[in-house]
Amino acid sequence: MEPSSLTSSTQHCISVATKCFFLCKEKKRMYNQKFYPTIVISDVHLGTEYSKTSQLTDFLKTVNCNTLIMNGDIIDGWNLQKSGKGKWKKEHTDFLKVIMKMMENHNTHLVYVRGNHDDFIDYLAPFSFANISIVKDYIHENNGKRYYVTHGDIFDSVTSSMVWLAKLGDAGYSLLLWINRIYNSYRAKKGLPYYSLSQKIKQKVKSAVSYVSSYENELVKLAKGRRVDGIICGHIHQPANRKIDGIHYLNSGDWVETMSALLEHEDGTWEVYMHNEEVQKPESKEIMQPRVKLLHPRVGNLRVAFSDSFSNNFFSHLS
Repeated sequence: MEPSSLTSSTQHCISVATKCFFLCKEKKRMYNQKFYPTIVISDVHLGTEYSKTSQLTDFLKTVNCNTLIMNGDIIDGWNLQKSGKGKWKKEHTDFLKVIMKMMENHNTHLVYVRGNHDDFIDYLAPFSFANISIVKDYIHENNGKRYYVTHGDIFDSVTSSMVWLAKLGDAGYSLLLWINRIYNSYRAKKGLPYYSLSQKIKQKVKSAVSYVSSYENELVKLAKGRRVDGIICGHIHQPANRKIDGIHYLNSGDWVETMSALLEHEDGTWEVYMHNEEVQKPESKEIMQPRVKLLHPRVGNLRVAFSDSFSNNFFSHLS
């Protein structure tokens, strides 16, 4: 059926009804979102094939916040620099669109802290525009507590002093992630849940455990020197929420392996969020397409695909 076969008034009514439906759907989604004063994410590594961007986007659609801290390595400049062609995916753009939607709908303050993989923003920081801040580090204050926010790479002697060695290590890490992906494809075929092989290996290797412990202790010393209550970091892909020598140590994890984030509650307490794909993924429902008869001799039957629960008085008087 050609659109020209409808009367102009009918076309207008259908257009208005369609817009109202999708507006109501968007409003319902917004009302179902859970509110947190602050959400911290890091190490998304947009521009790499291992970034769990779709899962992060699914999570962000279920929440809203006053402040979203993106604590470094959001965009993987190192990987894009090698050869950006084909590495930037549609889901990476979709993620940025969701961020902009949060800023538009909830006036979310976006704080982008530089990391080592997105060190190209060193040329911009510090920079503020509207409700966006691009910084090298940040002080987060809420509920009478002060937290120093840093990506944490400055306490990694390899990434801060020997970039060439860090990039060599990054290549080895990419190989480990490739093996991890093949292993989990096998597990998925067997109906088994996701298992981070790379995380397990790091937990078993004594030098890796020692490195993480040393990294955490250095950041705790920094927090004491800054006279803050806690420190929020990323970089090592190890989510954490605990007290170390009187300092509240928080690590936002990553969206390459652990799919984790930090959530601050309204009472000032913090929680490590671990993404569960089965819980977050909405059930797919078949959309009903009722037949509606229009009072126009050339129209015949029109199939309207809104949803199985959609009803409108405009359509009821046409049958």
